[in-house]
Amino acid sequence: MSDHSPALELDGVGKAFGGTPVLDGVSLRLGAGEVVSIVGPSGSGKSTLLSLLTGALAADEGRIRAGGAPVSRDNRPFAFMPQRDVLLPWRRVIDNAAVGLEVAGVRRAEARRRVSRLLPAFGLEGTERLYPRQLSGGMRQRVSFVRAVVQERPLLLLDEPFGALDAMTREELQRWLLDVWAVHRWSVLLITHDIREAIRLSDRVLVFSPRPGRVVGEVAVPRVIPRGDGFVLRPEVPVIEDRVRRLLARGPV
Repeated sequence: MSDHSPALELDGVGKAFGGTPVLDGVSLRLGAGEVVSIVGPSGSGKSTLLSLLTGALAADEGRIRAGGAPVSRDNRPFAFMPQRDVLLPWRRVIDNAAVGLEVAGVRRAEARRRVSRLLPAFGLEGTERLYPRQLSGGMRQRVSFVRAVVQERPLLLLDEPFGALDAMTREELQRWLLDVWAVHRWSVLLITHDIREAIRLSDRVLVFSPRPGRVVGEVAVPRVIPRGDGFVLRPEVPVIEDRVRRLLARGPV
């Protein structure tokens, strides 16, 4: 990737189902090492956008580029973490985390070796032989995150990664994600319904309109690192939150 190329660039991307537009002229840029959140009402096409990036769907119009090159089967440098962990109940932690590598053709022993190297940093040391049913919701999400990042892709796509967790576990994993990001500095595109979460985790918050989804505005967040638990108490945070809410209330423009 060139130092001057964005990690991800969308230009006028559109998608319709049965003649009904879901995404309408979506344009955005994600810089290297940047965390950008997308917030918007249900049905605004946020998850559809991720499906276009992962290749599950094809865009009807527009351009998608990653690292300066068009996204294609040979250039899709994304690791995807869905809202729910979708761990395979019959596979132990180490094998669940390795499944993406195995699908990509990595031998099982090598995949396990790569996963084992990451587990301590993700708070999973000693869980290698446990099954998903033996883990808490937060631990399951950590396994899902390892499964994504062990593929060593430069860009992470996170679809409501903490949305199904209780408030205390969600705050714990937000803190943990910030700590891990501070070490690795991935480029991250985060989908969330939680405005405070978007503000805490992101450099910029993009606001989507209701269907058809389009970017109606963006709000920058001060780059304060680390963003500990006290970050949301800073006086500028309510101002940022108000800007995001005003954009959400505006709707299509």
